[in-house]
Amino acid sequence: MEKITMKDIADALNISRVTVSKAFNNQAGVSDSLRELIFAKAKELGYSKLPYQFMEQPQEEQRTISLIVSRPDSALFWTNIIHRMAQELASYNVNLLYTYVPSIYSKNFTLPSILQNGNVDGIIVLNVYDQEILNMVNALPLPKVFLDTIPSLTDAQLSGDLLLIEGFRTESKITDLLIQDGHTEIGFLGDIDYAMTNKERYLGFCDCMNKHELIVRSEYCLTGRIDIFSYAKKLYAFLDELKSWPTAFVCASDYVANFVQAYLDNNARRLPHPVVLTGFDNMGEYTNVAGHIITANVPTELIGKRLALQLLFRSEHPEAPYELTFVKPSIIIPHI
Repeated sequence: MEKITMKDIADALNISRVTVSKAFNNQAGVSDSLRELIFAKAKELGYSKLPYQFMEQPQEEQRTISLIVSRPDSALFWTNIIHRMAQELASYNVNLLYTYVPSIYSKNFTLPSILQNGNVDGIIVLNVYDQEILNMVNALPLPKVFLDTIPSLTDAQLSGDLLLIEGFRTESKITDLLIQDGHTEIGFLGDIDYAMTNKERYLGFCDCMNKHELIVRSEYCLTGRIDIFSYAKKLYAFLDELKSWPTAFVCASDYVANFVQAYLDNNARRLPHPVVLTGFDNMGEYTNVAGHIITANVPTELIGKRLALQLLFRSEHPEAPYELTFVKPSIIIPHI
C-alpha cells in the first residue's frame, strides 16, 4: 500500500495542498470546520502524521464497584472514608456506585438487582451490621472487602477481606491512662454485639482492668443490644437507674460519649462527683465532647484509600487467601 501524503488528502477533498499543510501546522487561513474535515479525511485515508488528539486512542475498560451502605445519613466519619475511596478508585478508572440496604432486615427484603445481575465487578461493605443482610451479601460470588463486621460473623466466615480499626490495644491504653490518673471505678458504655470493633474495645477495657486487678462492675456497664436509633433513650434510662456512680466511663465511640455528656450536663445535681468520659473515632462533629475527652483518632482518609486498593487487589487476585488487616488509631489527649 502506497504511503498517504498531504496531496492525497487535498485531492480527496478537492482543495489545495497548501490548505492541508496549513491545517496540519495550525496556521491561519483555515476555518475550524474545514480543519476538522481535513483531519477526518486524513484519519479515513490512514495518514500517519495525524495530530495526537485525533489518533485512535485505545479505550480502557471501565469497571464499577458497588459500595453497600445502610445509613445514607452517614456522619462525617463515614463520608470522609467514602470520598477518599471514590477518589482512589477514579484514578484507576473505576466507578463507585452507592447501593443502599436497610439497617434492619425484614422478611420481604431482597438484595438490589444491581448486585446480582453481573453489572458490578466487586463490593465494598460499610456500616452494615445486620446479621441476615450481611449473610446475603457474604454469599454473593463477587470480590468483596468489608470494613468491620459483627461478632457472630467473623473473618473466618467472610468470603472476602476484612479491614478492622484496631480497638483492643488502643482501648486498653485509653483505660490505662484513666487508671494512671487515679480512676479505679470505671464503667463501659456501648453495644458490644453491634460490631466487632465495639467488642474488641470492650475486651481491651476489660483486659486493662484485669491487669490492674480492678473489678469490672456490671452495674457500671451498658453493653447489651441497643438499636442504633435508640442510643439516647437507652443511655439516659441506664444513667437514670444508677444508684452509685463510677468516676469515669469508657465509651465505645464519640457518638456514645456525646449522649452521655449531654446527660451529665443536664443532670449535674444527680452526680456525687465529677465523671470523666473517653471516646473513640475522633468524630469532631460532636462539639460537646470534641477536644474535651481522650479519644482515638481513626485515619479515615487512609482507610478509604486502603479499602479501594484492597478491592482492586482482590479483583485481580481472586484466588489469594483472604486478608485480615488492622488499622491502628492514635490516641488523642486533650490539653485542658
